[in-house]
Amino acid sequence: MRVLVVEDDREMADAVAAGLRGHLLAVDVAYDGISGVERALASDYDVVVLDRDLPGRHGDDVCADLVAAGARARVLMLTAAASARDTVDGLDLGADDYLGKPFDLPVLVARVRALARRANPALPPLLRRGEITVDTARRAAFRAGRRLELRPKEFAVLELLVAAGGRSVSAEELLERVWDEHADPFTSAVKITISRLRAKLGEPDVIETVAKAGYRI
Repeated sequence: MRVLVVEDDREMADAVAAGLRGHLLAVDVAYDGISGVERALASDYDVVVLDRDLPGRHGDDVCADLVAAGARARVLMLTAAASARDTVDGLDLGADDYLGKPFDLPVLVARVRALARRANPALPPLLRRGEITVDTARRAAFRAGRRLELRPKEFAVLELLVAAGGRSVSAEELLERVWDEHADPFTSAVKITISRLRAKLGEPDVIETVAKAGYRI
């Protein structure tokens, strides 16, 4: 799941991003409305956490821009004054949810996950392909009944490959969906993660490298 946080208070923005990353989400940050719009439209985000009072371009205008552009991302708007009128105004502009400051991180995480489920087709609780089973609710993966001890990125890559149902998933798509903006597009992170995942899955190898297309199970 990939999230964009648009918040001009750098300390809060970085704290929110760190908190979301702690819950295994890929998070990018923008500190003003103009860069927020640019980033939101340049990448395929699941959720945009959007502060309302932004410099450069007001959060209301950012929300309207995303709606007008047909962005897939769901918008969770933040405000220091979450009155009923503010909430109605934000929802009328196209925001999908509203959260007043201050807020508890677990509440924000729950709201973000709920919006992401609306942004994407719902995955079944259990994904299966051959001997591989991925429990999306428990964040657990198995091969032939044996539980796999996976790192967060390894689990996320396996989940995408199994959910693809035999379709090849490119390295670019894996980098886009699993890592955040800090990942170098020329990095070997995907290749290294695939290699570790293969080792943990064991023999026979079930991850196929498809020339010029990516990987598939």
